Order: sequence, then structure tokens, then C-alpha cells
Amino acid sequence: MLVQPHFIVPGQGIADPIDAMPGIDHQSVDRLLETVARDVDLGLRSVLLFGVPEPAQKAPDGRAAWAGDAVVPRAVAALRERFGDELVVMTDVCLCAYTDHGHCGLVDHGRIDNDGTLPLLASMALAHARAGADVVAPSDMMDGRVEAIRDALDSDGLSHVALMSYSVKYASAYYGPFREAAHSAPSQGDRRSYQMDGRNRREALLEAELDVAEGADILMVKPALAYLDVVRDLREAFPHPLAVYNVSGEYSMVKAAAARGWVDERLVVLENWHAFRRAGADIVITYHGRQALAEGWL
Repeated sequence: MLVQPHFIVPGQGIADPIDAMPGIDHQSVDRLLETVARDVDLGLRSVLLFGVPEPAQKAPDGRAAWAGDAVVPRAVAALRERFGDELVVMTDVCLCAYTDHGHCGLVDHGRIDNDGTLPLLASMALAHARAGADVVAPSDMMDGRVEAIRDALDSDGLSHVALMSYSVKYASAYYGPFREAAHSAPSQGDRRSYQMDGRNRREALLEAELDVAEGADILMVKPALAYLDVVRDLREAFPHPLAVYNVSGEYSMVKAAAARGWVDERLVVLENWHAFRRAGADIVITYHGRQALAEGWL
């Protein structure tokens, strides 16, 4: 049920703490292998990978996301060689960390070019799948990206690769620490034209229904804690596996309060996780996974 996210950077021997997310590091591939080996020993057997390229690699079209030397495909290949089928490898598919403007799609005269972005996302997903990813997870919220990626995977003989869609992703204030971790804050404007309005509950069912029709295997709600009503709506409407993302802001707020002795970290985390499960989640993507298992919370 638990999926541990990782932020992968180019280089060797790198494990740099992320200030806004205590306990989480930027890691090079070699250090990632060491970390995941310890996690597997704990029983944590699913990862979600985010690439963090060098600033010089960023471009208007995010081309470093699917380049031959891209850090995520290298990490996927290394994990697959080291752990085989013992580990489920999921990868985030989005251009925001790779574009010089920080948006999740192409920008044309100040507007997001939805349709022009789709083949680029498909190229990124293909690079991950060819390297050995079990699951690709588009988080960009471009309309039609699930179909574009599914078609690309199937045409390449990769129909066995699962597609976990960030079907219901709100334009949320809870993402702040992540944007420091992924170096992905927009340089201008915001993402409200393509991420969802937090006041709109009904749109979630429409977005999920479209993704199911386009070939999504797993649905996701992000963020988790503030949208448990939406999680329940999707659970009742669709038979598909349902994931929630216990996002960076939720994680960092608990960490900050626990560091000051204001809350019991273990009890708060477990209460949140039980809420996700009670609402209907099958999969919980959470930065607390390693700590929970290492410290015997479960």
C-alpha cells in the first residue's frame, strides 16, 4: 500500500537534504540504490521517482525529460538490475522540472499549449517504460495525455506497463515544499488553468471518467487530506485501484509541529493514513513510509 517518493539528481555520491522536507534528500542514482536497499529490507517495496535535472539542462520544451542520458531512466534501469521484480518502480511523468519556465506543458505566447505537449509527455513515458518502469504516472493535467501515453506504450510493445493517472489533481497550496524539492516552481503565472479548482467537487468525476475511457489503470487524488470527500466519490464511482498522494505540505506541516513537540508524529501520521484508507484509497504515496517502518509504527 505504501509508496516512497524519491528525488533523483545527476552526479555521484550525492545525498543532499531538502530543507523544506526533513528526512528527504536529493540523491544521485548510486545513493538511491543504497537507500532503496535499506527500504526493501524494511518491507517498503514501491517507489515513485522524480527527476531533478541541472539548471543548464532545462529548456522551453523540457527535452531533458526523455533524453538518452536522462536521470530517471538511468535510475529505473539501475533499480531494475539491482532488485528485479522485488521492487515496483513508478515514475512521475511531467515536464515542470525540465522546462525553463516551470510549467507542466509547452507555453505559447503566455498560454499552455495542451495538444502540443501530449507527444512530449508520451516520449517521456516511453523513456521510463523502456528502461523498465512498472508504472508511469502522468501528473501534468493536460487533457488527453492518458490516451497519448497509452497509445505510445501499446504501439511500442509496452502494453504491460501500467498507467497511474493523477486524475484529480487540484491547484493546491499544499505543494510548496515539493516545488523546492523538484525545483519546479513556475517562473511566471500559476497552474490554475490546467490543475483543478479546489472548490469544484463534481469535476473530479468527469476527469476520472475521461482518464478511465482513455486507458488509465490506476486513478489518483492529489492532495489527499483536504480532499477525502473526493476520494470517497471516486471509490464509489469506479472499480479501479485508487491512489492518494500524501503531499509535501501535509508531510512538512506534521514534521514541523512534531519537531516542536506540538503533536505526536506517529499518532498523527497513522490517523491521516487511516483516514485515506477509510475514504477508499488502496495506495498511499507518502514521504513518511520509511520512517513508519523503520520505527515500528505499523
